[in-house]
Amino acid sequence: MSKSVAKKIQAIRGMNDLLPSESPRWQFFEGIVRQLMQRYGFAEIRTPIVEQTALFARSIGEVTDIVEKEMYTFEDRNGDSLTLRPEGTASCVRAAMENGLLYNQTQRLWYQGPMFRHERPQKGRYRQFHQVGIEAYGFEGPDIDAEVILLSARLWKELGLMEHVTLELNSLGSSEARAAYRDKLVAYFEQHRDVLDEDAKRRLTSNPLRILDSKNPAMAEMLDGAPRLLDNLDEPSQAHFEQLKAMLDAAGIAYVINPRLVRGLDYYSRTVFEWTTTALGSQGTVCAGGRYDGLVEQLGGKPTPGVGFAMGVERLILLLETLDLIPDEAGSDVYLLAMDDTATVAAITLAEQLRSELPWLRLQLHCGGGSFKSRMKKADKSGAAYALLLGEDEIAEHTVTLKALRDDQAQQRVPQAMLAHTLSERLPNTP
Repeated sequence: MSKSVAKKIQAIRGMNDLLPSESPRWQFFEGIVRQLMQRYGFAEIRTPIVEQTALFARSIGEVTDIVEKEMYTFEDRNGDSLTLRPEGTASCVRAAMENGLLYNQTQRLWYQGPMFRHERPQKGRYRQFHQVGIEAYGFEGPDIDAEVILLSARLWKELGLMEHVTLELNSLGSSEARAAYRDKLVAYFEQHRDVLDEDAKRRLTSNPLRILDSKNPAMAEMLDGAPRLLDNLDEPSQAHFEQLKAMLDAAGIAYVINPRLVRGLDYYSRTVFEWTTTALGSQGTVCAGGRYDGLVEQLGGKPTPGVGFAMGVERLILLLETLDLIPDEAGSDVYLLAMDDTATVAAITLAEQLRSELPWLRLQLHCGGGSFKSRMKKADKSGAAYALLLGEDEIAEHTVTLKALRDDQAQQRVPQAMLAHTLSERLPNTP
């Protein structure tokens, strides 16, 4: 009787492993982001991956694609409706309110981590995807809008992306001005109902502003003739927008006014912006955000202005790879190996001694035995600049054989007492 072969379990579609060959690219990107956030005075916040479903339904909007079609929602054993977070802003607001971070104070926060949306996976856009985002609370003026945009612009400069991205700007005005504009827009769309696709007809009664964001070419000419929100702004919003543009002009940040930019989430007000690129084929968004002055109140808090952005890490990594802007991955500095098993204990001891003396040193210790030839093959494969060889003679003489693996430097014996000094001189980019 033959044994049945267990079926292999595979990853869920659109939820990908990050392999060791790929993680250095992420570490490169995340390292630059972390330093930049510290330089701009933003403090990191980490929120749970799972939240109550009502948090996203109330903040994002019941009739958005995210809530209607894309959220991973389930009931737990208590019958509560829970959702894997599809975006970071709502969780950030909930955490800030719950922990008293908004009481009579301003906050500049940033986050990074996985988000989840059930949509068709495509390159750079997956069902489990990662975002970096920032949120600033308690600032009413356009100066914080400018600061948030300038932070994102500096990130592009430091990654070498500035010439490959375009900043698009718009203002959605106050909720009152937007309500009046909404009536004008619905009246216009009703006059052109025969041109509207099914999705637009569905949104006509629920969220007509989202129709402006349609990519349907059959509706393009009709949308171009639609009333512009920028022409219907209330005076304070118009002044806010003009001041923001003046600040960006003074900072030398180029932008394009896009009157059809409305963003996909219901909570935005006044400033909205996107950074887009054509370097990945068709135009794609790599960072987007804006103001959400009513969101805290909408979620049960006191009126608190807010502004922020989020960027998709997978798409940015893909952009950096496409433009060859990620530095070559660096391997180990040294590979330390016992020439045979009799020197294993001495090799382990020396490795720990070097790690104490040179905390910056990337030292890989050979483990697993094998012939001397196979050990040297692994040393070469490690990418290390040098191999440190330890055998009977070296142990007796308190030395180590230093062998260059990437050039023709002569092999030499180095006293163990001088080894840390020698490695500091030989290795590039040491502290």
